[in-house]
Amino acid sequence: MAARLKQLLTSGELIVAPGVFEMFSARIADRMGFNALYMTGYGVSASYLGQPDAGLVTYTDMTSRARTIAEGTTTPLIADADTGFGGLINVRQTVRGYEAAGVQAIQIEDQESPKKCGHTPNRRVIPIEDMVQKITVALEARRNDDTLIIARTDSRTGLGLGEAIRRGKAYARAGADIVFVEAPESEEDFRRIGGEVGGEGGAWLLANMVPSGKSPVVPKERLREFGFAIIIYPSVGMNAACAALKNAYAYLHEHGSTEGSPVPSMSMQEMHELVGFEDVWEFERKYARAP
Repeated sequence: MAARLKQLLTSGELIVAPGVFEMFSARIADRMGFNALYMTGYGVSASYLGQPDAGLVTYTDMTSRARTIAEGTTTPLIADADTGFGGLINVRQTVRGYEAAGVQAIQIEDQESPKKCGHTPNRRVIPIEDMVQKITVALEARRNDDTLIIARTDSRTGLGLGEAIRRGKAYARAGADIVFVEAPESEEDFRRIGGEVGGEGGAWLLANMVPSGKSPVVPKERLREFGFAIIIYPSVGMNAACAALKNAYAYLHEHGSTEGSPVPSMSMQEMHELVGFEDVWEFERKYARAP
């Protein structure tokens, strides 16, 4: 299982990964035929804690959710690991814990702690040398060379594109398997990142598509032309789910019933199938005593 994502990338396949954050989203996305899933820290923090993505979710929270998702799906899992949850020894523990949980690519960023969502203001980054050390520790900590380390820089917003490119190149030279420059502000930014960071140190490039965030949504074939190998859509599931919940609850509140609601809805039979009740029923047919 651990080699699958690396094998896909090595073969030249473009990875398009939707964001998942709990088991409804993970199970549905798992059945769609994507070649990877992306566990979003924003989505976990919000759905599990009801808190913003501002460094409030813990290592334990995230590894627990990652393990549940990895065990309940068959698609390779990429997972947000924030800043590694502390210093260098925390980075080592994070990589080992995520790897044991079944994560195939672990994303670590160069923000100061507590970190913030990459599409919010006032993010600050640590010195480039400190992030290079984190990458070195992360690479040494993994027990399987097919586990991929993603190095993300959040420097574009505060320090400019030139600094973000400089950091991306340094992180690739440090050995990061995948480089992720967060929050480019134009299609030209993406083109420059692909042209100047792409190929550095043999690292693959990751692009983050967040509609209504800081970056434009660039078509996947254009990103491929620019040199990107992975495209994540972390908010696609949570945004749609929250809009559907809001509309469904509003209809019920206004009408006192769900009859006639225009909001698309699964039947209970579909829900039973999604969560795995067939296995329960088969077990009962085999082992339950007749009343």
